Amino acid sequence: MDWTAIASGFLVGAIIGVTGVGGGSLMTPLLLSVFRLTPALAIGTDLWFAALTKFSGSVAHARHGHVKWRITGLLLAGSIPASIATVAAMHASGLGKGSMSALTFSLGIALLLTAVVVALKKRWLALGLRLEQFIPASRKPALTVLSGVLLGVLVSLSSIGAGAIGATLILLIYPRLEARYIVGSDIAHAVPLTLVAGIGHATLGNIAWALLVPLLVGSIPGIWLGAQLTRRLPDGAVRALLCGSLLLAGWKVIH
Repeated sequence: MDWTAIASGFLVGAIIGVTGVGGGSLMTPLLLSVFRLTPALAIGTDLWFAALTKFSGSVAHARHGHVKWRITGLLLAGSIPASIATVAAMHASGLGKGSMSALTFSLGIALLLTAVVVALKKRWLALGLRLEQFIPASRKPALTVLSGVLLGVLVSLSSIGAGAIGATLILLIYPRLEARYIVGSDIAHAVPLTLVAGIGHATLGNIAWALLVPLLVGSIPGIWLGAQLTRRLPDGAVRALLCGSLLLAGWKVIH
């Protein structure tokens, strides 16, 4: 058993438990820097890690009625075809040097975007309420599908975006939706999206299966501990630390 992988899974799991963010955005840089995986292997492995770690959360939210299935369905209507098309394009390109550079760049951009999303967490609601004046209800389904397309491409290329970025897009389109429904709908969307993208990467041989198992073993107690700590840690300090880590990771990946 790889104890470094277990410890890494525990650390990322704890951060997920405390903040609700950080699965892909921290696991992928860890896979690159600590385990020296190629970008393609790191992204594919993280997609399976995300799908499996978020599955129980998705079931729990569904049981509590916190999933708005119409919103989740509209997101999936855009994200699943976009993910399949993105993986098909990766198959066609053969993941040569140019494609690997594109994956690395996409990963860096996704990390920086997530940092911005987390840093401005409290401002998205105000922006969404302002935008609501210009977005009639009849256009929200189409915007939701388009958001799904964006997430499908981003997640398939970088393994990042289904969590923090997905929740922010839902908030911008549906600013009057309660937080529990935003989180529940976002997680319910993230599981099938990351699974489909993960299957696509598996067909490309981009999964480090032997590493995935100890990562998952560590993440389960980590998420539990993080959930217990979330009430005791100041939100501002946690968010600042997470943003700093994301910015540093994104900058290193791009450069």
